[in-house]
Amino acid sequence: MSTTRGISRRGFAAAIGSMAGSRMLSEMAYAQRAAVPGALAEDMVWLNANENPAGPPKAAIEAMIKILPDSGRYHYQEYGAFYAAVAKSEDLAPEQVLIGAGSSEVLHAAVDAFTSPTRPLIAISPTYEGPIDVAQALGRKVIRVPLTSAYGADVKRLVEEAGTAGGGLIYLCNPNNPTASVTPKADIGYLVSNLPPNTIALIDEAYHHFAETPEMESALAYVRRDKNVIVSRTFSKIYGMAGLRAGYVCARPDLINQMSPFRNNVISIVAVRAVLAALADAPNFIPERRAKLLKTRQELCRWLEAKNLPYIESHANFLMIDLGREAKPVIAALPLKGVAVGRPFPPLTNMMRVSIGTDQEMARFREVFWSVYSA
Repeated sequence: MSTTRGISRRGFAAAIGSMAGSRMLSEMAYAQRAAVPGALAEDMVWLNANENPAGPPKAAIEAMIKILPDSGRYHYQEYGAFYAAVAKSEDLAPEQVLIGAGSSEVLHAAVDAFTSPTRPLIAISPTYEGPIDVAQALGRKVIRVPLTSAYGADVKRLVEEAGTAGGGLIYLCNPNNPTASVTPKADIGYLVSNLPPNTIALIDEAYHHFAETPEMESALAYVRRDKNVIVSRTFSKIYGMAGLRAGYVCARPDLINQMSPFRNNVISIVAVRAVLAALADAPNFIPERRAKLLKTRQELCRWLEAKNLPYIESHANFLMIDLGREAKPVIAALPLKGVAVGRPFPPLTNMMRVSIGTDQEMARFREVFWSVYSA
């Protein structure tokens, strides 16, 4: 039996989850680091926040260690070159990039800038709730558009809703969280080509590195063509630097200028140095990380098939499993046995989201999950 301890820093997030209107507090609540109040297993397997178990690459860790003694200074003089490096990694100019604390901060800045009492947020459902919660906290109207039968975005409906509203901000996560499904490139093309006046498309590509299908195509090409498109990226997923809080959006300079006032501040110099080192080393470690995760994900899929458990085809570092019954009791029971999985995502109430961890963690998940599910 695992040893336990009292409520931890993870428990803090759950304790304040009701305050989800706040930028910082909502993100902590989404991470859901304590699915069960009180005592938690010391060796808890955390498969609930789509983190990368590989952590920061070696080059990033070395860069952080090197800068720590000098982190008592602001280092503002370095941020111009930092922006230029991030922009260059996407074949963009520095004025086409806005960097924030994870992609969450800059996603929220887009909501601040491009929704209003008369311009709604129009989002697929279910999806990542951050932009939706910010819009609601600001008193902005939110229009939810159900996913297609293939779990992609209904782009025609998104366009229609924006046209009827007289414009707005369309938020589309691709691959989508929580379904790990891809909206095909032709549909993204339709969306961009048919955006109504006064409408911006915000495409969240946090998980794009994990997609295998040729139907996944980045929307950055539309940014380079000066369309009304914003693309968000993060260093939290394939780069394994979720706790460092570094992400960015890419867009035309005029759109970046409208978002900039709503970003709180620059990220820490420690995160800056880590990102620069990771970008420089990306060709060496990203293909290896991607291949390893896809192999682990495939092994989980084969196990589910052997157990006759359906799942949504995954193009991210997590998987949505159809339990065939209400998933909430299973989700709640797993942490008591030392495994934490994703929160419920209505209306997909029969489904359970599981992040892809190490091979050892996934073996533990399979054992614990099956003991609960088959009981």
